[in-house]
Amino acid sequence: MTDARYLDDAATDEFEATVETVRGSDRVVLDRTYFYPTGGGQPHDTGTLSTGGEHWTVTDVRKRDRIEHVVAGDAPEPGTTVTGCIDAARRRAHSRYHTAQHLLSAVLLDEFGAETTGNQLYADRARLDCAYDRFDDDDLQTIETRLNDLVASDLPVRWYSLDREEAEATLDPERTRLHLLPESIREVRIVEIGDAEDPFDRTACAGTHVASTGDIGAVSVTGRTTQGSAHERVNFVLE
Repeated sequence: MTDARYLDDAATDEFEATVETVRGSDRVVLDRTYFYPTGGGQPHDTGTLSTGGEHWTVTDVRKRDRIEHVVAGDAPEPGTTVTGCIDAARRRAHSRYHTAQHLLSAVLLDEFGAETTGNQLYADRARLDCAYDRFDDDDLQTIETRLNDLVASDLPVRWYSLDREEAEATLDPERTRLHLLPESIREVRIVEIGDAEDPFDRTACAGTHVASTGDIGAVSVTGRTTQGSAHERVNFVLE
């Protein structure tokens, strides 16, 4: 099982690891990795693996039974020690957008009782789907103002693991959305925003995040679209 270091440390962008196996000719499995695999609406990291004078471009990262790093060209041999370098700008953009999405989910639930039903992040924009009839222009302005107030408050962001039974017994199910996780997952990663005693948001998430809401930067809500009956999509960008 690959040690998924990105779960504890979202800031490291260079590390050493050993190639455990190669699947096909281009899917490298490492003993540990900081590369984030596609999941939870967050795209995969890109970067390179290198050893000596050889370099392999990492074009995709997938999580199946193991974490696979898809490389261009023939992969390094099992047993090879490699240096992994992550595209730090792409990772930071995804982390900023992911934390902003958590704020948006919490604001929509607090202000409109609108539960998040899906999201997709990119390096330059994001969207969030929620259960709500229709937002108007005043609603969108309210959402944007609340988001930027939370950014200005520079709330701390933290993450930790919790036994699933304890999480289900002690945490707010509307915010943690534990019911969305497969029953096979018995330990969940919780991301909290705000004061530890009374956080603004607390939810189950395996994505990468910034250390505080001030790191997100200014948020602009760019519009909304209808996504079927009683569902809305909110689009936003970070400056």
